[in-house]
Amino acid sequence: MKRQLFLATLGSTVIVPHGTLAATPVRVAYAGSLATVMEHLISPAFAAAGGTFAGEGKGSLALANLIRQGLRIPDVFVSADPAVIESLRVDPMPTVSWYATFATTRMTIAYSRASRFRGDFEAVARGERSWTSLFAIPRLRIARTDPALDPKGYRVLQVAQLAEKRERLPGFVQRAFGEPRNPDQIYPEEAALVRLESGEIDGIFAYAVEAISRKLPAIELPPQINLGNPAFAAEYATASVRIEGIVRTGAPIYYAITIPKQAANPAGAIDFITFLLGTNGKTILEAAGLVTTKSIFFGAGADIPARIKSL
Repeated sequence: MKRQLFLATLGSTVIVPHGTLAATPVRVAYAGSLATVMEHLISPAFAAAGGTFAGEGKGSLALANLIRQGLRIPDVFVSADPAVIESLRVDPMPTVSWYATFATTRMTIAYSRASRFRGDFEAVARGERSWTSLFAIPRLRIARTDPALDPKGYRVLQVAQLAEKRERLPGFVQRAFGEPRNPDQIYPEEAALVRLESGEIDGIFAYAVEAISRKLPAIELPPQINLGNPAFAAEYATASVRIEGIVRTGAPIYYAITIPKQAANPAGAIDFITFLLGTNGKTILEAAGLVTTKSIFFGAGADIPARIKSL
């Protein structure tokens, strides 16, 4: 009988088999929004199962560009938008042949407990005022990520468009955000949450998984605009943003995963994805604030490893 290790994760107990995976490190390039989940929750659980991974978290678009240019060749790529991996699949020189969705989240506004405007954020969280009113407060800083590098960056603008229509606020997007890549609002994804926690930034558009996994207070947005409820997919699709010549149309948020064609450790990649999408991995993801979903596969079915397809 295999030994088992009990790992406490965000108040839940996860049972993982000990010593069952290959020890060769798996190189995982993942959406920066999953940094806390990957490094502090999945990593120790995967290690307890006998595996190790070396992770790198950045905006999904930034990682895709590095993969496309041959500057990164990870064993596993996790994107915060399936469309990002699809772009790699349909490139003239495709670097992936398949991918699968596995979880969803929603847009929120996380805020700093150290902010001098904390009372304003809390009033919005209690439903006493609209979140759009925050942008009229002088010197209050709400940050976002670069829409050219990170799907969350263009989703912020989609949320704002939806709010402008729903709340009948003509010109809100322009007044609140200015240019799509307004340098006064944009911060690197890897650093933005740290600056929020220090109080340097008052608030930031964040996925629910980021707020929950980092225990940050957050404002919930209406489901009609938060990109987190598939029932409103048709409404989300009425918002679109053009970034560097590419139109990004609103859609429910999904995380997707793949093994690039040139992965050096495909066996380890299969181990990692099997763990992540298996019962133990899903338990961790759910506890961290993600909503796991039945995986939907795209691309060349013949290239999907049988162990992954069975999940």
